[in-house]
Amino acid sequence: MIGVGSVFVGNLSGAGPFVVAGEIHGDGDLTGDLNVAVGGGWMGNIRARRAIIAGHISGSLHVAEKLEIGHSAVIRGSVSARQVAIAKGAIVDGDIDVTSGDAIVQFEEKRGS
Repeated sequence: MIGVGSVFVGNLSGAGPFVVAGEIHGDGDLTGDLNVAVGGGWMGNIRARRAIIAGHISGSLHVAEKLEIGHSAVIRGSVSARQVAIAKGAIVDGDIDVTSGDAIVQFEEKRGS
């Protein structure tokens, strides 16, 4: 966990799960799950198995399985995942590639509102 107010500078790799409530400046190669909390941020390119994003990402995000983008999320970069679900209000400034060919699922955020 990268806690609120913490800043990690450097590349990060590992199995996780990883929870980011602070900031990371560097690339991530994660074989497990990633959760970027509201107020959390990541500046760099990320690979993860599954991800839930509620904070900010500046860089590409490649998820092998399911990606959930919460209503408070701001992603500036390309996104790819097998499945993508985006809450109303989320911002993705970049291309979205759903590798399974399924449609992007849009939903109304219920938690944390």
